Amino acid sequence: MSRSVLLQIARDSIAEVLEAQISIDRDALLKEHPLLNEKIPTTINLFINRELKGSYSIQNTNSSLLSNIIIGAKKAAFEDKKSSILTTSEYLHCEVELILNTPDGDISETDPAIILTL
Repeated sequence: MSRSVLLQIARDSIAEVLEAQISIDRDALLKEHPLLNEKIPTTINLFINRELKGSYSIQNTNSSLLSNIIIGAKKAAFEDKKSSILTTSEYLHCEVELILNTPDGDISETDPAIILTL
């Protein structure tokens, strides 16, 4: 099962920090998916075993959806003041939830953990 482009961007954003390298080609993504230029408030939630591990909301409509996802994922994983920094192991076991606050209502999708915990 393949994940959506939006959820892949969120996962890749976290991986960039864990791997200490830039891997997201913003220009290519914007060219291939012009809707990523839209200004949409975004929330990223990270769950491990159904428990909220990190969360970040960007209500700023001056930034593109692409920027909101990249920044939100990194902040949810590494700057949420209520929880510790996400480790590589936790990243592999976390679910990523993306919520877009559109004028027509919230749109939510969740990416399951890469490694499922039994």
